[in-house]
Amino acid sequence: MRPALSDYQHLARGKVRELYRVDDDHLLLVSSDRISAYDLVLDSTIPDKGRILTAMSVFFFGLVAGRTDVPNHLVGPPDDPRIPDEVLGRALVVRQLEMMPVECVARGYLTGSGLLDYQATGRVCGIELPSGLVEASKFAEPLFTPATKAALGDHDENITFGRVIELVGEHRANQLRDRTLQIYVHAAEHALTRGIIIADTKFEFGTDKDGNLLLADEIFTPDSSRYWPAEDYRVGVVQTSFDKQFVRNWLTSPESGWDRHGSIPPPPLPQQIIDATRDRYINAYERISGLSFGDWIGPAE
Repeated sequence: MRPALSDYQHLARGKVRELYRVDDDHLLLVSSDRISAYDLVLDSTIPDKGRILTAMSVFFFGLVAGRTDVPNHLVGPPDDPRIPDEVLGRALVVRQLEMMPVECVARGYLTGSGLLDYQATGRVCGIELPSGLVEASKFAEPLFTPATKAALGDHDENITFGRVIELVGEHRANQLRDRTLQIYVHAAEHALTRGIIIADTKFEFGTDKDGNLLLADEIFTPDSSRYWPAEDYRVGVVQTSFDKQFVRNWLTSPESGWDRHGSIPPPPLPQQIIDATRDRYINAYERISGLSFGDWIGPAE
């Protein structure tokens, strides 16, 4: 018989995830259907989103383990008996780690905050880039563009590699950069064979009791990555997306009436945006994994 979620001590609540203690060495990482944008948690939820994020992470943890020597924090399957029925399909048992104080971002294309930095300075995270780049320009080589890990409600800020060295030391900084780029290259190559461009993504890493660096949290989900259909890719324009950018675009459109820089919270998402977001997330998972989301464990919500 599986435990109840109330059997575990609740440790933390993030924008999308809840963290519970399983035992001295293991945690339960639960993905919710909440969605955030511009570092704000929206009132609206996306049905099945927690299950989609978990399914995508499990697929990519397996892909990364098969193609690299980068270890990760998973310690059991998605149907681990320690996972309560009420969160089955959207929870994973993971190793407790000491988390690194930086977001590890890999960028293959110029967009988002990277584009804003480039337009202002000609650089991204201190990296000098060629002139003449535009929205969706592809880099000659992927970039490691780290960011701070902001508290809930605050904004992440892009930082230089030198700042990463100050935070974690030169050896660990080099590890974070090299592993981030290694993982991104392998996953992006796979996704491209499925007709998807992974424009950028972010990872979190942590260390175990022996000081080993492990890949943690979620990886290559539509929340943490930008997914573009390869057949529609055009330089110089905002791309069609399978990811959270679709929600961001609606929030900043005239239709929403929301001022991103004002003090008023964002409005609820219309039902058609909720439905379309869910469809995009499922489409991304099924195209990249080759699996049917209908076969994923846990009840649909």
